[in-house]
Amino acid sequence: MAARETPAPGRELKFRALMAELRRGILDGTWPPGSKLPTERALATETGLSVTTVRRAYEDLVALGLVERRQGAGTFAAHRPERDRADRRIVGVLVPDTAFYYPRVLQGIEKELAAVGARLVLACSRYDPAEEDAAVERLLSAGVHGLLLVPSLHTATDPGRRAEELLALPVPAVLVERRLAAHGPGDPTEHVCTDHEGGAYDAVRHLRALGHERLGLVARTDAPTTAPIESGFARALTDLGLPAATYERDVMARWEPDRADRGLAALRSAGVTAALCFGDREAALLLGAARRAGLRVPEDLALISYDNEFADVAETPLTAVSPPKYQLGRLAAQILLRRLAEGDAAPLHQVQLRPRLVVRASCGGRTPGDPQKSKR
Repeated sequence: MAARETPAPGRELKFRALMAELRRGILDGTWPPGSKLPTERALATETGLSVTTVRRAYEDLVALGLVERRQGAGTFAAHRPERDRADRRIVGVLVPDTAFYYPRVLQGIEKELAAVGARLVLACSRYDPAEEDAAVERLLSAGVHGLLLVPSLHTATDPGRRAEELLALPVPAVLVERRLAAHGPGDPTEHVCTDHEGGAYDAVRHLRALGHERLGLVARTDAPTTAPIESGFARALTDLGLPAATYERDVMARWEPDRADRGLAALRSAGVTAALCFGDREAALLLGAARRAGLRVPEDLALISYDNEFADVAETPLTAVSPPKYQLGRLAAQILLRRLAEGDAAPLHQVQLRPRLVVRASCGGRTPGDPQKSKR
């Protein structure tokens, strides 16, 4: 057998679009079981694609059990078990991690899909762009009707171009916890995100209400959430008339006990009495550094963590900014289902949900105002 050609990115995108269109036609009954599909040459003429691309699509559909070849007769939609022809939505979900942050998001998605009898197909990219592309292709090959995606926009050389590629996929896609913030109103994506700027802002406002003026920010720099957290933190300092803060930044891999010790020393030498830490792990490391230095939390140093994944089980339970992960998943699923039902008639949703501040022992005090309201 001759080796299959390695398609260029543009041809690969067209191939995926053709595959998705053929799959939909077979699954929704446009080509009922046993019906004959167009010949390779006829379909190539109709779509403007090469015969080789069409042949590859048919071969892959044969591998999936959706079509069958009959010698001398042509290509036909395959007969499938009744359970595979159930008329229900299939939603593909791509997340970068299934251990932290996203389990609650997935629970929200599953809750919403189950309520309407839709089925979820899950893929994980592990923050690897190549695996992300492969995972999207696998989801499309599974016959999904729509996608909920957490793509690696923050590491893309051209985030706008990457977003365009995702929007060009043959099924509707809603981004989760990702958007083109730098594009402002030029962002064309449909998305549901946490208002991380607002979360950081509320953390600073809480610390100021407790009497703290010299603040610090401890952050890992290799996460998409860092930029909006730093922006909200800086905006709160300005709005509340607070002096310049002390920043301790590093990549996640370098945040170890010795790095936390150095960070704490820098904060203390600058007179910092309270700090916001992104995320829970970095806050726990700083908490350990404070204990080793003989400092009391919150008496000598007040701490607020960002993420609330395991802030409650720290040695001193950590006050934390808590993104609405479950609600985020439910809303993203609702928006995608509406898009699937209404098509272009549905408005473009670009939603931010404000986190809430969960007060625990690491800083104490009551939360000012009501930061639990969602921004829509």
